[in-house]
Amino acid sequence: MMNLLMQLSLSVILGTLIGLERQWRQRMAGLRTNALVSLGATLFCILSIRIGNGADARISAYIVSGIGFLGAGVIMKDSVNVRGLNTAATLWCSAAIGSFCGMGNITEAVIGTGFILICHLLLRPIGNKIDKYAFSAKHSKNGDLEYEIVIICKPKIENNIRILLINCIDKDKNLLLHSLNSIDETEKKNVTIVAGILSQEKNDSYIEKIASRLTIEPDVSVVKWQLFDN
Repeated sequence: MMNLLMQLSLSVILGTLIGLERQWRQRMAGLRTNALVSLGATLFCILSIRIGNGADARISAYIVSGIGFLGAGVIMKDSVNVRGLNTAATLWCSAAIGSFCGMGNITEAVIGTGFILICHLLLRPIGNKIDKYAFSAKHSKNGDLEYEIVIICKPKIENNIRILLINCIDKDKNLLLHSLNSIDETEKKNVTIVAGILSQEKNDSYIEKIASRLTIEPDVSVVKWQLFDN
């Protein structure tokens, strides 16, 4: 019984660690989903061991294919962009970690979790830099579109709004933030944030989504945008 509790506990802990990064990124499959996927895989592996007669190999194969269906549910097509691939891959990895726990391979489970977190935390910024570099190189040759978003808010939330704006822009690989300035209006006790955004194509709908998202923030009084066709 103690061995069972240790396996299940470790499975949930490792799955939670993986999901923590996804939750922080505000992805669809976050903390609980990854923990449950890991736990479920552990339970199925323990079940297969209890059954015996070669059931462990069969059930492990079913886990791999079953998680494929779950991962497909978090992949979405948004216009020309496909979102959710990293989240789906993370769920697949969480199932593998749970399987290791269920089979009693604790060391492999812990090391595997470390590598998954490294992929997210280390490779993500590297990938973003490559994307931005490629975007900038293309922009230097082509006349891309330029959007401007203007936000008027209270000084106390200026940093939060800037971070939220950057995160929204980073979610679309066709957009590149090339300028971000703040203007203090002391008399009105407001701050005006002006962001210049380059786009490879006309993307009014997503820019409007960004503006709508910023509008609902407390202490934001004005959000407006316009397109400059270079």
